[in-house]
Amino acid sequence: MLEVRSLHVAIDSVVALRGLSLEVGSGRMVGLVGRNGAGKTTLMRSLMGHLAPTSGSVVFNGRDLLALPAHARAGLGIGYMPEDRGLVPELTVEENILVPLWVNRALVAADRLALVYRVLPELLEMRARKALLLSGGQQKLVALARALAAGTRLLLLDEPFEGVAPALSKRLAEVIASLKGSEVSVLMAQSDLNHARRLVDSEFVIERGANVEPAPA
Repeated sequence: MLEVRSLHVAIDSVVALRGLSLEVGSGRMVGLVGRNGAGKTTLMRSLMGHLAPTSGSVVFNGRDLLALPAHARAGLGIGYMPEDRGLVPELTVEENILVPLWVNRALVAADRLALVYRVLPELLEMRARKALLLSGGQQKLVALARALAAGTRLLLLDEPFEGVAPALSKRLAEVIASLKGSEVSVLMAQSDLNHARRLVDSEFVIERGANVEPAPA
């Protein structure tokens, strides 16, 4: 499904990824583990087209992902939950969920919303509320919902449990666990896998932008 090979990324002349390689199989859940500053978010942003790698390759479902503009990547069925949530404050909960669907005309918005509200029914009662009025934990739920709406093939989850109360961490884990056995692949970045070790099928460890353990050949 996703193959990253020898990826190098520099941010303002500072090398952030140093030949990172990993793979995520179809329907698999993979953990990317590393301390803060290790390069996890840099990888996620590179996969979404927010950063341009200096070398390496990324193949998603047989396509060269790096050759596509950022807006086209959501159209491939990739859903992204950034660490900082990345919601538009003045938009409502439902409008934030719909944002990636506006660039993917292949998806029926009503169907994807129905899926989101089935998985996260607690969002129904707040769907008309503006994002700026939500608590940090509620914003995490909306960010996950937005990723689910667009992520028909792959979910990129950057620190989904970071900075949330234990009860909400449990709820987020339940939602992510419900995807096991589906066709959706998941790449989940975490400082540690305390909340997610039972969820993932395999893990890659990153340190200073490179694989700590041998990368796939």
